[in-house]
Amino acid sequence: MESIFIREKYLQKVKPFIGKNIIKVLTGQRRVGKTTILKQIVDLVDQQDKEANTIYINKELNEFKHLKDHEDLYQYVKSRLSDNETNYVFVDEIQEIKEFEIALRQLFAEGVDLYCTGSNAKMLSGDLATHLSGRYIEFHINSLSYSEFMKFHKLQNNTETLNKYIRYGGLPYLVHLPFDDEIVYGYLSSIYDTIILKDIVARYNIRDIEFLERLVEYLSDNLGSYVSSKKISDFLKAQRLSLSVNTVMSYLKYLTNSYYINKVQRMDIIGKKRFEINDKYFFSDLGLKHSIIPFTGSQIGNIFENLVYNHLINNDYKVYIGKHQDREIDFVAQKGNETKYIQVAYQLPDEKVREREFGNLLKIKDNYEKIVVSADEFAEDYKGIKHMHINQFLVDEN
Repeated sequence: MESIFIREKYLQKVKPFIGKNIIKVLTGQRRVGKTTILKQIVDLVDQQDKEANTIYINKELNEFKHLKDHEDLYQYVKSRLSDNETNYVFVDEIQEIKEFEIALRQLFAEGVDLYCTGSNAKMLSGDLATHLSGRYIEFHINSLSYSEFMKFHKLQNNTETLNKYIRYGGLPYLVHLPFDDEIVYGYLSSIYDTIILKDIVARYNIRDIEFLERLVEYLSDNLGSYVSSKKISDFLKAQRLSLSVNTVMSYLKYLTNSYYINKVQRMDIIGKKRFEINDKYFFSDLGLKHSIIPFTGSQIGNIFENLVYNHLINNDYKVYIGKHQDREIDFVAQKGNETKYIQVAYQLPDEKVREREFGNLLKIKDNYEKIVVSADEFAEDYKGIKHMHINQFLVDEN
């Protein structure tokens, strides 16, 4: 059933590297569709190489429980390699195998074409980088974009559809469930529990689970706000907790490593300097956020920022919060030689608000594209600055 829904964008990214001497690594939060995409890559391999010897391992299935470490993995694969055909090995959720990178290095040296998925960013920053630097390429998988959400659920681009996307998010499996709060949030809560307990608590030996969950609630309540050591310290005092600020910052790192949240740094637009303090955090999937902290209309402006941020990274932009003199630009999006400046607001009800949102962009004296995104019914350009309705922006693939 799931194979019907092809995520062509990701397959086209991987396709040029099939059969090439480099390890293909698919990363992303749990349940964003990595397994399905991996299976679709298997199908592509079978189409391109009729003599392919494919070996598929899914560490979430009981039949592969015995593969606990790199030696188990290597011996399992080694016993199934063919001397007369090209060998393709696919390992799903490879971070569940201890020191897996040692086995990958050996199999890579033996000419095996390797593909794997993982749900933890540490896999790339530490495990793989140490042993396989320069020998792998990452393809980050996100939950469904707004355009994909409409395609999967066969919906039209309108306010009602956008509200569903905001409330329930873009995890692909939702296509099999009715849009009912109790059913959808029951499913999403189970995914949240898996991320918290398996990808964070178990992996990093966290003892204070209650505080970790409070921290998630804090990030949800302060969506789109700056998070600094001082704010964290004030939060701890309000909670009457004795955890150090450094410990809390580590917890934030664990949440980003699991791809549950994304950290966005600040950048000085003139000097291109990046600031190491006062980051913002956005949720990778709003449905998961709302399964824990229910959606309220009071956060709609911040929700729009989260939507715009997710859309930009879905389109392969590197995204920063812009600082220009004493003004803030919501997003600076960069891809290759391209840069976009974007301001986000729920609505622009009067000239004062219009002047603020457009004025911040008018102060930037370069020729890069500048956009204001809002939900105003009539989005009119202003002094050369493009004004886009949120629904229009979210289907723009540029």
